[in-house]
Amino acid sequence: MVSVSGVRGRVGEALTPELIARFAAAFGAWARTRNPGRPIVVGRDSRVSGPMFTRVVHGALQSVGCDVIDIGMVPTPTVQLAVEHHHAAGGLAITASHNPIEWNALKFIGASGLFLSADEGAEMRALLDNDGAAIPRATWDALGDITVDTDAVQRHIDAVLALPVVNVDAIRRRRFRVVLDCCHGAGSVILPALLEALGCDVIGMYMEPDGRFHRPPEPVAENLQELAARVRETSADLGMATDPDVDRLALVSERGEAIGEDYTLAFAVRAVLSQTPGAVVTNLSTSRVVSDAAAAHGTTVQLAPVGEVNVALTMLAVGATIGGEGNGGVILPALHAGRDAPVAAALVLHLMATSGQRVSELVAAAPTYAIVKDKLDRPNAPLTAVYDALRQQHADARCDTQDGVRLDWSDRWVHLRPSGTEPIVRVIAEAPTQAEAQQLVRDVRAQLAALT
Repeated sequence: MVSVSGVRGRVGEALTPELIARFAAAFGAWARTRNPGRPIVVGRDSRVSGPMFTRVVHGALQSVGCDVIDIGMVPTPTVQLAVEHHHAAGGLAITASHNPIEWNALKFIGASGLFLSADEGAEMRALLDNDGAAIPRATWDALGDITVDTDAVQRHIDAVLALPVVNVDAIRRRRFRVVLDCCHGAGSVILPALLEALGCDVIGMYMEPDGRFHRPPEPVAENLQELAARVRETSADLGMATDPDVDRLALVSERGEAIGEDYTLAFAVRAVLSQTPGAVVTNLSTSRVVSDAAAAHGTTVQLAPVGEVNVALTMLAVGATIGGEGNGGVILPALHAGRDAPVAAALVLHLMATSGQRVSELVAAAPTYAIVKDKLDRPNAPLTAVYDALRQQHADARCDTQDGVRLDWSDRWVHLRPSGTEPIVRVIAEAPTQAEAQQLVRDVRAQLAALT
């Protein structure tokens, strides 16, 4: 699959070393043309195929004359920060994020530290036409070199601890007990050290970064029951879970309840806006708990299409103070314009420390909603017919067509869009009750069924 999120597939099926080599070479040639003389940063998550694809990427980049700075197994946001630190021409993160264990991917990062925009991605992929014949290869005397940077993770930790919006002393005084589930991902290389630097007592689960996920790697509530049980058993203050590349953070309350990924961003918004007023940007599939957090501090939320780069570009355009996606992805431009689970963890702990409230109390302090997240196989027919039918069926709703279709009422909404990371259609609905949210999903399912 090729999308704004990069190129991804099942290892050994659609995703082969040959494919990775072509995309990496095209990216390197494209980035080198835009920023001559600058290196390319390469990092990976813990997936079993990561070392193999890293070697392929190194050779492909060298073959187009790019110098490579390898930063090893790191979170994706660490790759983004390293691109900025080294003034690189770009970066490649070898990660399939939340996808199942058999997947891997390349994420393309521009010189700004942002993922490529749709236009940039199209420009880069044009080099792949005719089996990559347009990719300019280097001669024997102009091949790129490889160097290693072992300090990228520590720089990331230091940058989070230095953020003015994170009261490190207040967090340390609380001595929070945190159960941390890294799902055998790259979170193991950064989050324990960060949490310990913040004075937390860390109880680790599945910390070996070997890519052999013990659960479905997406940190949604239904996948966090073991973490929830461990929080109850240890009388912890909260549980934290990440996806394999550590750009999303999910929370479990002190009661052992997985509260939903949207609350991570809602808590971060509260933590930041209480100190630094400003605009907030989220994607179209984000819960109203984030809008309520913004409203409590006198601002509204601007909606952007799903996809980190879409949110980040909108944030930069409007000068947003904070934003992100309702999947647990927090973006704090004061550090960098990318989803960052370590930043999210620090902001959540800051809010708890400065408010004196536990996770369950923070949830109870604002309105709650029922949200239903569904996914279906993508139909063969164009989705535009479904969009039109839904708009006619719900003519009383406000309609947003930036990304699929989102229908909004005063107390509920539903969003239908094709996934950019899996061959599915995503349907997300939120309403005052579970039954009402499920009814919105059923309406969409009925329209999709009419296509097949």
